[in-house]
Amino acid sequence: MRIVRVRTTAGIRHARLDGERLQPIEDPYTAFAAGRVPRDAGEAITGAVLAPCDPRVLIGIAQNGPGHDSPVQAWLKSPRTVVADGAPVRLRRDAGTTVAEGEIAVVIGRDTDGLTAGTAHDYVLGVTAVNDLSSPERGEWDPRNFESKSGAGYTPLGPWIDTEAGIDDVPLELSVDGAEPIATGSRDLLVPIRECLAYVTRWSPLGPGDVVMTGAPYAQAPVRPGARMTVRVAGMVLSTPTR
Repeated sequence: MRIVRVRTTAGIRHARLDGERLQPIEDPYTAFAAGRVPRDAGEAITGAVLAPCDPRVLIGIAQNGPGHDSPVQAWLKSPRTVVADGAPVRLRRDAGTTVAEGEIAVVIGRDTDGLTAGTAHDYVLGVTAVNDLSSPERGEWDPRNFESKSGAGYTPLGPWIDTEAGIDDVPLELSVDGAEPIATGSRDLLVPIRECLAYVTRWSPLGPGDVVMTGAPYAQAPVRPGARMTVRVAGMVLSTPTR
């Protein structure tokens, strides 16, 4: 199932993609916790498609790519930086070069009490695409990734949650302005996604709708104002213009 969030005249609704139709569904997290597929809830709707979830907690995984010798480390990014597919992002002019980082984002489906590497898939609603925009030059003064990862709109997310993609073998691509895409995927991560989730939840609980960005194995490229960034994850396309 491909799950989206839609802003309608009656409020924000969850829906599944049914061809070109937006078919409203019940709360997918309630259904997931009950061990079933979300039921349809009414007639097709129209409206603006938002980021597919609204996380209370947004976590990144650092050092999770080829060439890193140190252990992976989690860090926090403001959920207020999340924007939808297609939303233009104004790049910061005061933080050096901006880098696009295409990543596989995991959307948590239920409270993670009891999660282990072996059972991690039982806690994941699905995956989506994320662009973890960064200002790496700030890292010299900013070891906690606060300044280097901040900026309005610096976390494009979406366009949907794929509940059938799995977490063990997920393809990932990044391209800028239509250039030859950088092709990689979850199998190029230094630490597998399920082990990253076990590491994170060993220290901090996660809940429905929270997001873990799992790292950018090779999937990085500098960007300038006026560029268009494209992240592809499991067949979905996240496109973001810059200004």
